[in-house]
Amino acid sequence: MSVAGVVVDHRGRALLIQRRDNGRWEPPGGIVERDETLPEALRREVLEETGIKIALPATLTGVYKNMTGLIVSLVFRCEAADGTPTVGDETRALRWATREEVLQLTDEAYAIRVLDALDAASPPAVRAHDGVKLV
Repeated sequence: MSVAGVVVDHRGRALLIQRRDNGRWEPPGGIVERDETLPEALRREVLEETGIKIALPATLTGVYKNMTGLIVSLVFRCEAADGTPTVGDETRALRWATREEVLQLTDEAYAIRVLDALDAASPPAVRAHDGVKLV
């Protein structure tokens, strides 16, 4: 299981990271470790990848299953509580992105996560993808 945090600024933009391992743009996040709660994992992943401490609780905005990789991801809309966006070991670049930029920069499977979080749909979206495209 993984978590991702869509950090949204006061202008309605989402903070995206460009991963060092594959060069792709996506929201910060990663695998939940064995002894972590979901909020702990979310806070850790966003901090490690962006330098931003998020305010909790965060709002669950979607559940996404990668049908190829067999991973379920929980995505949360987050607000920054402290920190300045900075790159780290896993992050090549950071960018505050508008809806249009999200669609240009990210694969469909990640764009929909960010757009669902920006829309903060209720109830949360439940979707499946093949790692790139929605199915």
